[in-house]
Formats: sequence, structure tokens, C-alpha cells
Amino acid sequence: MDDAGVDGRRRDRPVADDDAIEPPTGFRERAVASDAGVYDAFATEGPDAWRRAADLLDWERPYERVLDDGDPPFYEWFPDGRLNAAVNCVDRHLDERRNQLAIRWFGKRGERRSYTYLDLHREVNALAAGLRELGVEEDDVVTLYLPMVPELPVAMLACARIGAPHNVVFAGLSAEALATRLDAADSSYLITCDGYYRREDAFNQKSKADNARLRADGDLAATVVVDRLGDALDVSLGADEHAYESLVDAHDGETVEPVARDATDLLFVMYTSGTTGRPKGVEHATGGYLAHVAWTTRNVLDVRPSDTYWCAADIGWITGHSYGVYGPLSVGTTTVLYEGSPDYPDRDRVWDLIERNAVSVFYTSPTAIRSFMKWGAEYPDRHDLSSIRLLGTVGESITPKAWRWYRDHVGGGEAPIVDTWWQTETGAIALATLPGITPMKPGRVGPPLPGIDARVVDEDGEPVDPGEPGYLTIGSPWPGMLRGLREGDERYRREYWVEAEDGWRYRTGDGATVDEDGYVTILGRVDDVINVRAQRFNTAELESAIVGVEGVTEAAVVGDDDGDVVAYVTTRSDVEPGEPLRTAIGEELAREVGDLARADRIVFTPDLPKTRSGKIMRRLLEDIARGEEFGDVSALRNPEVVGEIESAVRSE
Repeated sequence: MDDAGVDGRRRDRPVADDDAIEPPTGFRERAVASDAGVYDAFATEGPDAWRRAADLLDWERPYERVLDDGDPPFYEWFPDGRLNAAVNCVDRHLDERRNQLAIRWFGKRGERRSYTYLDLHREVNALAAGLRELGVEEDDVVTLYLPMVPELPVAMLACARIGAPHNVVFAGLSAEALATRLDAADSSYLITCDGYYRREDAFNQKSKADNARLRADGDLAATVVVDRLGDALDVSLGADEHAYESLVDAHDGETVEPVARDATDLLFVMYTSGTTGRPKGVEHATGGYLAHVAWTTRNVLDVRPSDTYWCAADIGWITGHSYGVYGPLSVGTTTVLYEGSPDYPDRDRVWDLIERNAVSVFYTSPTAIRSFMKWGAEYPDRHDLSSIRLLGTVGESITPKAWRWYRDHVGGGEAPIVDTWWQTETGAIALATLPGITPMKPGRVGPPLPGIDARVVDEDGEPVDPGEPGYLTIGSPWPGMLRGLREGDERYRREYWVEAEDGWRYRTGDGATVDEDGYVTILGRVDDVINVRAQRFNTAELESAIVGVEGVTEAAVVGDDDGDVVAYVTTRSDVEPGEPLRTAIGEELAREVGDLARADRIVFTPDLPKTRSGKIMRRLLEDIARGEEFGDVSALRNPEVVGEIESAVRSE
């Protein structure tokens, strides 16, 4: 394999008996997935076992074949079936739950809007009719550049209804990033808004969209503009620009016949964030993606129609697509959308929303959990969170300390936690425990899901011994997998696949270890390695050791021009950074990783710079450590922290 190397040292941390935590008896008895035989069924039946997922959907034309693997690695799932994603997320629920809430939305300034499934059906159809009037046809790519407002999932479903793939661009990205994605997706239609709020300030989104139109190579046939800010920001509409509200009102009450799509047809394209390398346009097919997302929403997140479910991810990223929109709506539950920040207007905003709405399943990121820890347990502890019966985590690896804090202070010490691993490219969850069946291990993501052939291998593709670091790969196709890249077949093969003696193997790009029970621990991207005194260390291993120190909530490790290791460290609000803590961090690094792993510089900072999806911008931290110029930081979730970090580095 041609990935960057993984540190070859053995991780000698033994698996203690108390690491395995059984699901609570009460939860197990009521769980959607409670029969351990599901693992054997998938192992015995092979790809045919995924009929369980496909049969959760309604098909316009039933599928006969489950998998066409005749042209690897271009696999096709349910290739002879036809269906419509919007029908599966809206129409089919109308008979039983037309008056049940589909979406509960909470705006940044306290606004609230609720949509029943009947309301959602009405607005999706009206927008679909409006888009058709503007000239959108089947297979035309529509780009959506919106914050977390209800019009975003409505637009996604309206596009799906008429067979037009959508291309959601995160609202915080720049005009240049939008222009790049418009061109790369060959998109002639754009849905955006006048602006959105960040804290108390109104930001002009329309201005960014206008700048993107000037930079893009192609011409937009039409732009639809949502009025988010009202009188707070006055924007004018030019030629070929249409007010969302007027467009929807003009077609209110119309019903658009849904376009039946082949299961292999494109549902959406999503561009990777671009924090490393060139953005890639990941394409997902309709049938396999929707089946995988529906099955994992039911069986991993244990979501059912009676739940009020909250995935805290922005819809601009894949987690928001799969588990904020398509997953929960496909199973007919109530999904919560929240536009604001978790600490605005107060640091208990998340817990207040959970309490007031009796949220039963909460799915968030380790980045958010570390922030909650830093702010203090008093914020969740002052709220009644007893409605929660399942917690989930997704994104960067979660440490055992954060895992236990999450369960103790948010889950009441009882709620199971599903620690999930997956990617934009996998489409849906690939590694996780089944919460009604599989024991949990804090800090270990879990075994592969039934039907996912995940393996940790060495550079020759051979399985590594338990505890040895290696490359996380997937050895056979799965339904939610990307169908290809917008940039073409050659890049698709080059970026993701390697041909081995036993077939094609998907390269995730992540390093991992696996224990004797088959539980995987993610070490991070295999290219996230750092040279420390002529030795190579995985940054996730160093950061995990630092976060293990009492009082530390988050850490990011980078290298500078002199070959020194710089550790950026955040602490709980009640902890005083200083020399005693520096000493403790150095000792913990030596104990957990080795004497060579001590940090040369430890910089205490109130926060780490993060993208809106919660990824730490390590390249920005490298630039600061090296005293180099860095680019625009306006797309960060917390751009204000960059100046504070610079000042802290200079004062070292």
C-alpha cells in the first residue's frame, strides 16, 4: 500500500475485564436489534443479507438482485430496483403519521418551527414544482448553500422528488469554495439565503453567493434565495434570482409526481471539506445508500417512529445528510434541527433543548463532548435528561475519559453509547456496537457491523496481531459505499482501492488497532504522523495520552520548523494551566508513549480552531507554530480563537 507509514511500535495497553460494559437489561429487551444471530446471518448469507436493509424501503419496482460485482471496484447495489428517496422519507408515512412531527427546528435567536409529515409533504411538493418551473430536470445537479434552516432538508427532498441530485455546500465555506464546487459538480442551479446569524452578528450569505457566481466558470440558470434574516439584512434579487417564499407560495397545494430512480442513479454529490488536499466529489447512489442509512438508523441508533431524535451535526456534512435527514425521516421519526452554537446563549443550551423536547436519542461528536467537559458537569447536571435512552458519538476518536463523562453526566450512568466509525465515502456507519447485543468498550469504536468486512492489515495486506497498529481497510462492498468520484474513474481507483489476491480492498486512510475480541481502536489518519527525534509517532496516540491527564479536555499535536513537538492543550474551566500541569503532561506522555514523545512546547489555549464539522485545523496550528502566514479563517467555527493562540505561542 502506498499510504504514509503507521508507527510500528506495539500498544501494550491490556484489555481489562471492566472495559467491556454489557447493555442494560431493560434496554436490551426493547432494542430494535436484540438477536445476536444477526452476525451469523450476515456471515452465512453474504451480500443477500442486505435484503434486510433494502426491505425497510418502499420500491417503485422491486429489486431482484442484491449486488452486481461484475466490474470491481464499481459495485452496484439492488441494480434492477427503482425507488424515490423523497417518497421513502415523506409520502409513505402519511397514512400512519401525517400529523406526527417530522422536523422540530430551533433557530439561533430562539425561533421555532415545526413540520408534521403532512406539512413537509406539502412544502417539498411546492418547491419541487417551483424548481421544475425554473427548468430543473431529472439529473440536473442543484447546489444548496444554506445554514441549518428547515428549507435545507426541504430542498434536498424536493430535488430527490424530481430526480435532480443535490450538492450541499456547507454555509460557512467561502465564495471561492462554493465556486469550485459549482464548477466541479457541473451545477446550473443554486439555492441559498440572504444571510445567517453568528452569535449576534448577521452575515451576508447572498454576497458570498454573488461572488461565487462571478468566480465560477459556468453560468447559473437560476438562483433561489431564502429570506432567513428578514429586516436585519436587505438584499436585492437580480435577473434569474427568485425568492424562495414566493416560489413555494405560487405552487402551494400542488403535488408533483415523484420520479422513480434506478437504485444505482445518483442521489447526491458531496465534496470533502478540503482541509487536506483537493476536495473530492463523492457520489452516492439512491438505493444502496438509503438502505444502509435506514438499517443503521434503526439497528445502531435504535431509532423508532415514537422517538424524538437529535443528530447535532450540520447538514452541510455527511453526518447531517445520513443521520440528520435521510436516516431519521426514512424510519418516520421526529428529527431535531438546531441552528445555533452549543454555548449560545448559554452553555446549557443543548441540555435545555434535550429536556424541553424529551430527546430520547442524541448523536454528537467527541469534539463537542470535550467542550462540554471543559465547560463543566454543572451544566448538564442542572437539567432533567432522563428522556435519553441512547447516546451516540461520531467523528474523531473518543477517549475513555470523555466516554465515561458522556455516559455519567448525559446518559445518567445507564444509557448505552454507540461509538461509530464511518466516512463521507462509506455513506453510513460501518463500525459500531449494536447497542442491544454487543458490549461497549470505552475508547474502542467496536467491531465491524454485520456485513462489513473491515480488517486491520499491515503494508502487505496481512492481518495484524491484536494490539499492533495497521491500516483499516474494508475487504468487500457494502450498500452505502460511494459509487464513484465526480473527478472520474481513474482517481476513484487511485484514491481508494488496492487490488489484492483475494479481491479489491477499500483503503479508508485511517490507522487502527484491533483487540482480541475484534474491537477496533481508530488511531487517526495514517498521514497524521509526526517525527520526534527521528522516530515516527501517530498524533492521535500522543493526543490521547495528553487528554488522559486530569483537567485536560482536548489536545492537538503538531511539529514546527525546528523539528520540535508543539502540543496545544485546553483545560477544564476550573483548572489553572501552569508548570505543574506541564510536568504532568510530560510524565503522562513518557509513561503512555515513551520518553522520546515528550512535547518540546506546551501551549495552553482556551479552544482549538475547528471547522464547522468539528475537525481540528492542524495545518493552521502548524502554521502558527512555525510563524508562517495563514489564510482566511472566517469559515472556522471559532475564528476568534486564532488570535489568542498566536499570542500564546509568541509569549512562550
